[in-house]
Amino acid sequence: MSAFKKIALALAGTALFGGLTVAAPAEATPTGHAAKTAHAAAAAECGVRSDGKLWCGNRVGAKGYEHRSYGSGVRGTLTTGFSWFQCWGPGDTHLGGNNVWYWTKLDNGQWGNVPAVDVHTSVDPAPGLRQC
Repeated sequence: MSAFKKIALALAGTALFGGLTVAAPAEATPTGHAAKTAHAAAAAECGVRSDGKLWCGNRVGAKGYEHRSYGSGVRGTLTTGFSWFQCWGPGDTHLGGNNVWYWTKLDNGQWGNVPAVDVHTSVDPAPGLRQC
C-alpha cells in the first residue's frame, strides 16, 4: 500500500471516530418577517414558572448593566439564548420602545439589568413577574 493511501486511510479513520470536527456554517440572523416569526416563536415559550422567575429566550450577547441605564457599567453578558429573570423594573427607554429592564444573574455569575428589547417576551413587563 502506498504512503498516500495509508495517510488517507488514517485521516478517514480519525474523522470517522471523532478525532476531527467539522464546523457547521454560521446561522444567518433572520430579518424582516422571518425575524418577527422567530421572535413570536421564542415569546411563545416565555413565561413565569412556579419558581416565580421568568424563563425566556433572549438575544445571545445581550449585555447586563449595573443600573437600568445604558450609561451604567456593564457587568456581563448572556451567552446563551434562554435565561431566567428574577424581576423587572423601570429604567431608561431602550430600542424596544419601553422602559422595562429585567434583573438576572448573568452567565459570568454577576447580577445585571437587561433591557427588555433583548428578552423575547410578547409583552413588557412579562405578566406574572414581580416588580423590583
